[in-house]
Amino acid sequence: MTNSLSKKQIIELLPHREPMLLIEELYDIKKLFSATAIVNVKKDSFFVNGHFPDQPVMPGVFIVESFGQAAAALTAHGLDKSTYENKLVFLMGVEKAKFRNPVIPDCKLILKIEAIRSHGRVWKYKGEAFVDDKKMADAVWSATIVDKK
Repeated sequence: MTNSLSKKQIIELLPHREPMLLIEELYDIKKLFSATAIVNVKKDSFFVNGHFPDQPVMPGVFIVESFGQAAAALTAHGLDKSTYENKLVFLMGVEKAKFRNPVIPDCKLILKIEAIRSHGRVWKYKGEAFVDDKKMADAVWSATIVDKK
């Protein structure tokens, strides 16, 4: 198992594609436990073009989506390919999400995520998002692995 994944390797694990693939890299991977992800938030990112034109901000739902993508990549990377092949990961719930500071483009959003519980196909995670060591957001969420239809 490698300790980092490039965007190309993430694409092999996740069904997300541009423009919805938000994470650029996953590193400091501890198999099925934790990892750090990078999201490059740019002035021309599709999700900030209209949010808001005079003062662009990354929407909180996209921070949560980024957490989910990082967690899905961590989990798929740690599992045997037959476990996630022909499957999708769906967000089940967000128990806690706090948006502490606005994420303003152009920045590198660093996501530190951790799997805190798994039971069968249901996983629970927690994460924190930072820009330059300043906490921007944190969340606790759950997801499940389901068959593609």
